[in-house]
Amino acid sequence: MKKLQKELEAVIGLDKMVEESDLDNLEYLNMVIKEALRLHLVATLLIPHASMEDCVVDGFYIPKASHVIVNIWAIGRDQKVWNEAEKFQLERFLGSDIDLRGRSFQLIPFGFGRRGCPRLQLGLVIVRLLVAQLVHCFHWELPIGMMPSDLNMDEYFGLVTTRAEHLMAIPTYRLHK
Repeated sequence: MKKLQKELEAVIGLDKMVEESDLDNLEYLNMVIKEALRLHLVATLLIPHASMEDCVVDGFYIPKASHVIVNIWAIGRDQKVWNEAEKFQLERFLGSDIDLRGRSFQLIPFGFGRRGCPRLQLGLVIVRLLVAQLVHCFHWELPIGMMPSDLNMDEYFGLVTTRAEHLMAIPTYRLHK
């Protein structure tokens, strides 16, 4: 969070709010969003796809018109693709051309192809803008005496992830204007 706050201070400054036009200049923010969406998906499975012709994928024969369900949760944690896949490591995206728009199949939180999310661009803008403004405008801290290891980050399969026993972080204002 401190690195992201420093990037926001350097690029935006403390005298104005983050705007949509600023988002492309925030490299660290984009790495944060990619890593967060790699590990913490809205849904674990994509909408079913159908093969248009007979094909072989990774040694598996898939006949024409087969229904294929892609497990993007497993892709985001594949040890063959991601070094230390269970860890939150932003640096894995430093200098990387992996994107969130379905062109890099190791990271497809919004799906791909004709069945990809129709509001992908809007969703990316809103998520990046919201995270940037929350980190830029507030200093977030855990309650007194609580350690990061005390947070329950377990996830449950489904479209909605509930967090029982979730303790809320305490925001304090950073901007004075």
